[in-house]
Amino acid sequence: MILRILNDWFKRSNKIERIWLLAKIEFKLRYYENRLGLLWALIKPLMDIAIYYVVFQIILKQNIPAFASYLFIGLILWNFFVESTTGTIQILSTKKYLYEYSNMNKLEIYVSTLLSTTIGFFFNFIMFLIFYNFFESESTGVSIQNIWIVLVFVNLFILSLGMSLILSTIYIIAKDISQIWMVFTSFLFFLSPIFYKLSTFKQALPRFSYLNPIAGIIINARRVMMEQTLPNFRLLAFDYAYALTMLIIGLTFLNRLGSRAAEKL
Repeated sequence: MILRILNDWFKRSNKIERIWLLAKIEFKLRYYENRLGLLWALIKPLMDIAIYYVVFQIILKQNIPAFASYLFIGLILWNFFVESTTGTIQILSTKKYLYEYSNMNKLEIYVSTLLSTTIGFFFNFIMFLIFYNFFESESTGVSIQNIWIVLVFVNLFILSLGMSLILSTIYIIAKDISQIWMVFTSFLFFLSPIFYKLSTFKQALPRFSYLNPIAGIIINARRVMMEQTLPNFRLLAFDYAYALTMLIIGLTFLNRLGSRAAEKL
């Protein structure tokens, strides 16, 4: 069943061009209609960094090395996950015209939406690289280990896609899932090592980095970008297992409920 969905998607012509075109259009609509344009993609993480830096480094004195960069990479990964999932909960309703009146597959619509979020993430990541390597006094510089961030981000993308499929198809039959997800992500935010010292996080929640895939993704991203070490492969394997499981469940939901989306929504 799942293989049939993927096979149908891959057989369609010009799928890459359609996905990329739709992603670019959505990205431009999201930012370029505002006066500050793309700066809006940078302002939110910078404001969050300023707030958490004051609270956790100055007031609570966590004494984490390169704390601004530590926050920066954690927040942009977290924001990508939240924007990708919350922004697609109503996608089958808001973009119904695409799968009803064109030959676009529903999966293409999801992928293009996440790609538009990826473009924003890319600009934020470039800002992180500039800040960490040129303005962070405790920077360890560039390393060959930084390449591993690609594998870490792919993990995040698959997880976000799987959760997007699950949440949006549940929305067909239970519209209050958006409010539930908002509460859950707020809860998960404080159970992720975004602004905590890693040793403190592991001491308080010793196994939670394996139960929370976002925690593992953030930990491995910091390892390869800031500590210049290899990712924790055991943790990475757990996170990929979570992501692929969510993707399989999401594709199953889409196959069973997606066909009824137009009539129910």
